[in-house]
Amino acid sequence: MTTRLGRDRRFLFLQGPHGPFFHRLGRMLRAAGAEVWRVGFNRGDQAFWFNAPSYIPYTGRAEDWPDRFGALLRDKRITDIVLYGDTRPIHAQAIRIARAAGLGIHVFEEGYLRPYWVTYERGGANGHSRLMDLTIEDMRAALEAVDPDQPDAPARWGDMRHHIFYGALYHYFVMLRNGRYRNFRPHRDIPVAREFHLYLRRLLLMPFQALDRFAATQRIRHGGFPYHLVLLQLEHDSSFRMHGPFTTMTEFLDLCIASFANGAPSHHHLVFKAHPLEDGRVPQRRAIRQLMRRYGVEDRVHYVRGGKLAGLLDHARTAVTVNSTAAQQVLWRGIPLKVFGNAVYAKPEFVSTLPLSEFFAAPGRPDSRAYRDYRRYLLETSQIPGGFYSARGRRQLLRQVVDMILDDADPYDALRLGKAAPRQQLQIVK
Repeated sequence: MTTRLGRDRRFLFLQGPHGPFFHRLGRMLRAAGAEVWRVGFNRGDQAFWFNAPSYIPYTGRAEDWPDRFGALLRDKRITDIVLYGDTRPIHAQAIRIARAAGLGIHVFEEGYLRPYWVTYERGGANGHSRLMDLTIEDMRAALEAVDPDQPDAPARWGDMRHHIFYGALYHYFVMLRNGRYRNFRPHRDIPVAREFHLYLRRLLLMPFQALDRFAATQRIRHGGFPYHLVLLQLEHDSSFRMHGPFTTMTEFLDLCIASFANGAPSHHHLVFKAHPLEDGRVPQRRAIRQLMRRYGVEDRVHYVRGGKLAGLLDHARTAVTVNSTAAQQVLWRGIPLKVFGNAVYAKPEFVSTLPLSEFFAAPGRPDSRAYRDYRRYLLETSQIPGGFYSARGRRQLLRQVVDMILDDADPYDALRLGKAAPRQQLQIVK
């Protein structure tokens, strides 16, 4: 890896993950000699940026943001922008302007190989990632000079409680301390007060939901029936909304249950696994109950609240999703997979092209050798060990990602050119 000094770099940060990760990243870029600025759009953004001289509040209207952003690029002579997620309107507009100006665009996302890795790419993520245009043969060619060993994820991960805590704290600031940002409009469809209430409710109900999850999991584990697993996502998640074919989660639920009723053998069952951060804003369980009655499969459909996926995958016959990153665990185990949206892993070697009812009836297995090459390619390029939310996860992430940001080549070109840095030894993050 050829790491450039930061002395000629001027970074403008936009919105980041909840918590102090962006502040820590900015501080380390300054230590490398770069200038760093941060635009905040609400009091939650401001609360987690602890360098007041470099903070720029945006209090204007949404329609004025592109002009203001362009002026900031000129006034601060910005060379690079850094952001988390590329689909929220303020980020999508900024990326278009930055790309036209020839600036570096550094995009963070949750890990494609969750939960132990974070995604770092240039230009775009998920459906806008360069991975969408790379073939397995392209990846194999880039991997020719790389050691074939690849790390496994640790068995435990301690980030979820931090994620929920920082989310609740962020929305507290936006809801109750947002006075100067009167023009701020969240990229979600629900009011900030409702968002805060949902985060708080999720924190308070975690013990009770754990009991409900345990009971549902035990019924499935001891039921002795074959089952198909549906990996649900958050309806407001950008991958579901921007890179999938469904307008609502209910449309996807309807398709799954109707196809299961028409195609699956009559002794098979269907298990819906909720996203770990599902907070009840969409009444998934109620919709599932209504649909299974409509299609006459009341005694063959199950719903599991959040929790870990591994135990359910142990005995699953197939898995279905729109484009959840959890599908990577499905492919790692060689389980047949059906995907409906755009996803970085939706390669013809891995995912089924059958209609869903036929898939439930007679699925074909993925090419596990091709998937292992794909996974190894990700671990050598865009997947960085660590996490955004726990202190130890942030420390581990920062040990590597700052040099990657300062490098001339993006992660995929760095591997192709033989410049990629060796990956760190994995540690369990708590």
